[in-house]
Amino acid sequence: MQLDFFPSRALTVYLAKLFVVRILAVLVMLVLVLLMLDLLTTTGKILAVPGNGQSEIWTYATLRAPQLVARFLPYSVLLATIITLVTLNQNSEVIAMKAAGLSAHQVLAPLLLTALIVGVGSFAFNERVVTRATATLKAWDANEFRQVPADSGVRSNVFIADGPDILSAASVSGQGDDTVLTGVSWYHRAPSGALSDQVRGDRATWTGDGWRIENPRRFDVATAKSDSPESLVIGRGVTPEQIRLGSIDPDAQSFWELSRSIDDYEVAGRRTAELRSKWWHKLAGPLSSVLMPLLGAVAAFGLARSGQLFVRAVIGMALGFAYFVVDNAALAMGNFGGYPPLLAAWAPFVLFALIGETVLIRTEE
Repeated sequence: MQLDFFPSRALTVYLAKLFVVRILAVLVMLVLVLLMLDLLTTTGKILAVPGNGQSEIWTYATLRAPQLVARFLPYSVLLATIITLVTLNQNSEVIAMKAAGLSAHQVLAPLLLTALIVGVGSFAFNERVVTRATATLKAWDANEFRQVPADSGVRSNVFIADGPDILSAASVSGQGDDTVLTGVSWYHRAPSGALSDQVRGDRATWTGDGWRIENPRRFDVATAKSDSPESLVIGRGVTPEQIRLGSIDPDAQSFWELSRSIDDYEVAGRRTAELRSKWWHKLAGPLSSVLMPLLGAVAAFGLARSGQLFVRAVIGMALGFAYFVVDNAALAMGNFGGYPPLLAAWAPFVLFALIGETVLIRTEE
């Protein structure tokens, strides 16, 4: 196999341009279609809140679009790979390149380099845009699309155990003694383990010895009666530090922020397998774009007139989508401790890189 992977600058630029244009076209198409479908199901919830209007719908769209871009960029690279290589094959351009002495790896090298640049750009985009949009959107959604407190550290959907009791909050803002919980629920259990009573409130603040709920609404399970006491303090064993550790969302934190959160968890003696799996996947996820030209390479070769071009394209697409299925399954296994975090994030990448390289060498080299 020749080691000069870019023997022609003109050919490298030509293939890279073809590939980039198709990646952008497929990505824009996917994001627009999926965003419109998402808006069809969410617009009603947004407009149901008094005061919300068209500006809030646009806000939702601008927050949701980066998530869709991050999630479907690797799919776009896969589909763009298939489209690009099938087009080159049908126009006999692959045959011309191989007749000029280029190996299969040299034909794919410009696409792999482009995919690597896309992967690095995807990582930067996730760090600077997607994590912030995710944190804001989750907090807004948890607050049922009502106005979210103006705080850059808003977190959502927090569940903390205080012995047999459970404290939950739809969103958390502030830090330390200034921590504020909104959408609060308190589940108190009797010594027997059965649910004794439930308390709900719109807002709770730290008093130094528990959380004071504003406008509490209490329901007694035994008597099936409810009341509204003027003042109620709950969760005396739950501190703001526990709230901070319990409100960590890996998808809403950048790579370096998540590193610090993992260190805090380890100091507190808490389990970090799920966070470490997501931490490693912040690197492996964007780099999955590099695999797509390799997995879709089977569509580039073989005679277009042989009738096998469609079959080859389907095989390339099947290999690409099989990677995403295995990747999600491995990440799920890593989240609950079935796989070590490093293995959960990188095993699918390495496995399918070997599969793609094997198929390419056995069929074309």
